[in-house]
Amino acid sequence: MKFLDQVKIYLKAGNGGDGSPSFRREKFIEYGGPDGGDGGKGGSVILKAEQNLNTLIDYRYQQHHKAQRGDNGAGQNRTGKSGNDLILKVPLGTQVFEEDNKTLIYDFIKIGEEFVAALGGKGGLGNTRFKSSTNRAPRKFTKGTAGEEFTIFLQLKTIADIGIIGLPNAGKSSLLAAVTNANPKIANYQFTTLNPNLGVANYDGKEVTIADIPGLVEGAHKGTGLGIQFLKHIERCKSLLHMIDITNKDLKKSYNQVKQELKSYSSKLSKKKELIVLNKTDLINENEVKKIIKDFKKNIKSEVLVMTTLKKDSILKIKSKLISYAS
Repeated sequence: MKFLDQVKIYLKAGNGGDGSPSFRREKFIEYGGPDGGDGGKGGSVILKAEQNLNTLIDYRYQQHHKAQRGDNGAGQNRTGKSGNDLILKVPLGTQVFEEDNKTLIYDFIKIGEEFVAALGGKGGLGNTRFKSSTNRAPRKFTKGTAGEEFTIFLQLKTIADIGIIGLPNAGKSSLLAAVTNANPKIANYQFTTLNPNLGVANYDGKEVTIADIPGLVEGAHKGTGLGIQFLKHIERCKSLLHMIDITNKDLKKSYNQVKQELKSYSSKLSKKKELIVLNKTDLINENEVKKIIKDFKKNIKSEVLVMTTLKKDSILKIKSKLISYAS
C-alpha cells in the first residue's frame, strides 16, 4: 500500500428537499385543503477515524465527495426521504485543516471518533405548515436549504507509543521487524525505509505501538533527504528510541546530528523521553563494545543499551524496556 500523509479534498453535503404545495384532491371532499409534506434533510459528510488505516492514499485519486440530496415532500402530508450521510474513513492521527492548510479544525485521537465536516441542508416546509384559522388554503411552501461545501486539507501524523529515530541504515527497520508483527523493507543500503512503518510489540501481556521513522540526515528539518515531511510523525510519539550503528566512527557525532535535527524542527521533540540503543554489536568483539559504551556514556543523560537483532535475549531485553518507556 502506498503511503500518503497529506491530501486536499472537496466536500459537498446534500441539499434539503423542497416542501410540497399540494392540496387534497379527493372525490366528494369539497375544499380539501393543503396536504403538502416537508422535504427531507440532505445527507452530511462525516469523517470517521478507523483503526486499520495508516495512509490517506484513498483520497489521492478521488478528491470530490458529495452526500445525497433530500427528496422533495409530497401530497398526503408525506415527508421526503432524507439523504444518506456520506462517511469518509480516515486513519487515526488525521488532522483536518481549513483550505489555508494552517487553521486546525479537528484532530482525530481516538478510534471511532466522528466529525461532521459538512452539514446537510434542512428540508423545506410544505404548505400544510402554513395553514391557520385565517388562511385555510395556503399556497406558501419553502425550498430546502443548500448543504455546506468546503475544501479542506487532511494531514496524517502517526500516533505511536515509541518512535524509532536515527541515521539511515542504523537498523531501525530490523528492530521493528524483530519486536513487532510488522514487515518493513530491510536491506543493506540507506533509505530503505521511505515511509513511517507501524508495528505492535507484545510483552508480558502489554502492547506497545512502535513507529519506524525514515532516517534523518543532516539538514532534514530543511527538507534534505526524506526531510521535514516525516519529522512531524515524531510529534505524536510518547517516547523516542534513538538507534545508532555501533560501528560508526564517531558515535557522539551521529547522536548529536539527529538530536540537532529534532531541535531545529521543534524544541519539544528534543525534550521527549529517550532511550539510546547501540545496534549491531555482533560486528564488534565484546571488549571493544565495553570500551565504546564507556566513552559514549560520558555527558549523556539518557539511558544507553546495546543490542543485536541476531540474539533473542537481546530482543527480549529491548521489548521489556519499551514497556516502561511507553507508559
